[in-house]
This record gives sequence, C-alpha cells and structure tokens, in this order.
Amino acid sequence: MAYQSVNPFTNEVVKQYRQHTDEQAQQALARADALFHSAWAQGDIGPRLEVLRRLGDLLAERAEDLARIISTEMGKLIEQSRAEVRVCADIAHYYAENAKEFLAPVPYRTQLGDAWVQPHPVGVLVAVEPWNFPLYQLIRVMAPAMAVGNPVLVKHACIVPQCAEAFEQLVTEAGAPTGAYTNLFISSGQVADLIADDRVQGVALTGSERAGSAVAAQAAKYLKKSTMELGGNDVFVVLDDCDVAQAAAVATQARLFNSGQVCTSAKRYIVHEHVAEDFLAAVTERFKAVEIGDPLDESTTLAPLASETARDDLAEQVERALKNGATLHYGNEPIEHPGNFFQPTVLTGIDRDNPAYYEEFFGPVAQVYVVPDDDAAVALANDSHYGLGGTVFSGDTDRAKRLASRIHTGMVFINTMHESVPELPFGGIKRSGYGRELGDLGIKEFVNQKLVVVSKDA
Repeated sequence: MAYQSVNPFTNEVVKQYRQHTDEQAQQALARADALFHSAWAQGDIGPRLEVLRRLGDLLAERAEDLARIISTEMGKLIEQSRAEVRVCADIAHYYAENAKEFLAPVPYRTQLGDAWVQPHPVGVLVAVEPWNFPLYQLIRVMAPAMAVGNPVLVKHACIVPQCAEAFEQLVTEAGAPTGAYTNLFISSGQVADLIADDRVQGVALTGSERAGSAVAAQAAKYLKKSTMELGGNDVFVVLDDCDVAQAAAVATQARLFNSGQVCTSAKRYIVHEHVAEDFLAAVTERFKAVEIGDPLDESTTLAPLASETARDDLAEQVERALKNGATLHYGNEPIEHPGNFFQPTVLTGIDRDNPAYYEEFFGPVAQVYVVPDDDAAVALANDSHYGLGGTVFSGDTDRAKRLASRIHTGMVFINTMHESVPELPFGGIKRSGYGRELGDLGIKEFVNQKLVVVSKDA
C-alpha cells in the first residue's frame, strides 16, 4: 500500500511516505498500552482535558496552513477546508469543556444500598479513517478517546498522509504524552493484526461498506467493541408546500459540497409531482452554474475529486446506470483538465432494477425521483440498504416532523442540509453502520460503564 500525497488538481506527486513495519506497529502498540496502564489514563481527567484545550487553540491558530494542506492533498475548496479546521477546533474545545460532566458517576436507586455507574477507559483503540474530511474524521475519534483515557492508534487513508502527519504533530505539540495518539502508515493486514492483539480493546472505522464489513468481522472474531460509520444514500425530500427556489438552492449545496464526496450528501432527490418540474429546472441551472478550477482559488465553486480512482469509479457507475435504463438529464461530459474533475450530473428515470437505485454515488451526481404523496416519499426513502441521514423540505413544520419520524435513518434535518457540530451525535443504521460519534453519546461508546454497589448493611 503506497502512502503518497498527490495534488488532485494537477495529479502531481507531492510527497511519498514509507510504510511502517510490523515491528514499528508493535512498538507503537506497546507504548499505547503502557500509557493506558499509567496514571495519565487511569487518573484525574484534568491533564487530558488540558491537552484538548491546547489542541483546539492550535487548530484555530494554524487554520490557514492546515486548510492549504487539505486542499492541495485531497482537493477540497479552500473555504471548505478552513471550515473543516474550524469545526475540528470546536470539537476539541467542546470535549475539553464538557467531558468531565459526561463522564461523571451516575447514581442508581436500589434496595441494595448506594449504587452508581462510573465510566472508565477500556484500553487501546484502533481507528481506520477516510480521506474526505482528513482532519475532522481524526478528531471525532481522538477527542473523546483522549478525554476518557483511551490511547489511539490510527491508520489514515493512504492518499492523505500529509494531513495524518500534521495532525499527529499537533496532538504532540498540545502536550499529549507518547502513546496517546499514534499515526501509522500501515496496510489492512497490519490493521487486522493489531485488532487481534489482546491489548487492543476497541475499533472505530469510517469508510466504505466493504471496508467496514472486513474490519467489523475482524473485531467480532476477537470480541472487540466496534463502531462503524459507513456509506449513505441520503434522501432530500421536497414537498409540494415548500419554497421550491430555496429547496433547490439548499439541495444543490447538499449534493455538491466537497464535490459530493460526503456520506451524508443529498444523493436522492425525492420530489412531489406538483413541484417536480420547477425543482428540477432550478437544480439544473445551479448545476450548470458551477465554476470548476483550482481549489485554492476563492472563485472556484466545484473542486476535483480526490483521486483518479474516485473519478473513474464514478464514471463507471454513471455509465452502468445509463445502460440499465436511467435518463441523463444533465452532465456527464468530459472536462478538459489534468485534474480529477467530474461534471455535475443529474439522472432521472431510475427504477428498482437499475443497480444505481441502491448504490451510493460518491461524487457530484444526483438522482431525481418523482412521487405523488408523502406515503410514497417515505416508502422510497426507506427502500434503501443504507440509513444514515436525510432532509425534508416543507412549508409545514408539523407535516415535515411527521414524515421525518417515519424515515428509517440515524439523522433527519428539516428545512436545512445536514451539518455536523460537536454537540450533536452522528451515526446511522442498516448498512450505514452502528454506534455514534460526537455529542454525549459519542464519548460513551468506548467506556467501561462500571457498576459499584455499597451494601446498605455495610
């Protein structure tokens, strides 16, 4: 597995990295395990929270430099990269301020006497993270783990090694001791070996369904707790009583943000038949209006995909959808540029026999479905292998709430696109994975909820 940084705008190799050996991985695990058994992990939470406070400060101070690394390594628009760094700083500060409360003992009433549940760290965690949000994905695992006292070994995506290296350096500079957070340039086989080791007690993965299945199977084989944040085929439901122009504007942003390389992107537009024509026309005009160019140029509104492989895989998906009966409403034309660009595309006429109906398109490709009523919208939304998130647009909030309650996903947003913030839990159901990150739920995924009882007769 080659770890190298390639600029998606030029496809030029920026820097190459050597993979860590088995011996280096084992040394990192030994250091992490030793730290877990020390006063740092087992003692007062204060020093760990101080590291998170300092990390949040460093992220805020270095935002511009970090944003440029993100944009040149995986192609994100520079302002979106800045926003990613800002939310990373917010997450660090959020847990620094709230973790002590989240991890406080919880009393239980019992006839046996005094009883409480006290959260404790469980041990070393292995995290496998993707490239589409190369810093945000890291801190979602690292920040709650740091607060709890669980050391983390991280295998980041092989196309964002500069981001992986920069984040590890920031954690160290923030005052984390050796072993608290370790970046490893390792293979999937080496990840499997780490998971099998008795010193590892938890596994967190964000990535594809295929990767999640393999890692979850290995974790289950060795009876290790795991959390999985996988793909999504999120719906964007447009009802007949909404402001169609506003819905189209938000729907466009929700599909094209990060060039559509987001698990919670609005991938399936489900539109009431009374407004379908107007909505489709408005979205199409917005897709046509994008400005393709250098991610570092502030005027660019659509960046390249993160890699040649991502672009080519998406092109194959679209062609397969068309061969199976989909209608090309707009897009799918080649772009004359050395970068990994893909023209925003709108597909219609997709039926259940088309592979595209159940697939996740990880790029700027939208599917449009027209429905006669709310029941049909819910049925179509739930006819999916995935269950991550979704959006409902309506002029009647109560109607939107009723519809949202019937959609089988981990998250639903009403009259706005999905947004990830530190205080709200993130996660899905079905093939979108299990477990939660962020918020108060995220910090409790990898803790020992230890019950202590003092007899009333003691």
